[in-house]
Amino acid sequence: QVQLVESGGGLVQAGGSLRLSCAISGDILRNYAMRWYRQAPGQVRELIAGINTGGSSTLYGESVKGRFTISRDNAKNTVYLQMNSLKPEDTAMYYCNAMGNRDYWGRGTQVTVSP
Repeated sequence: QVQLVESGGGLVQAGGSLRLSCAISGDILRNYAMRWYRQAPGQVRELIAGINTGGSSTLYGESVKGRFTISRDNAKNTVYLQMNSLKPEDTAMYYCNAMGNRDYWGRGTQVTVSP
């Protein structure tokens, strides 16, 4: 059974940084393109970053471009999201998504940014 587990969320002041991690088990990370999404209460789930299987291509949502960086370490079966210059509007539950024949989702990690 493929499982994704996010970690690294927490409470941080505006302007601070966090690094989220997403670890896969039940399969190897290199089989999957990966995405990070976030969802705030009452809001639609938003794609914020993506990375291809080898890590050679990335994409970012306009709201986080220049502040967030997605990366992967296939040897460690872990994908990362480095978040810098955090803003209160970044407050959300952050989800890891593995794209395959079917999609797998983690249960999320909460990020809260205080003003």
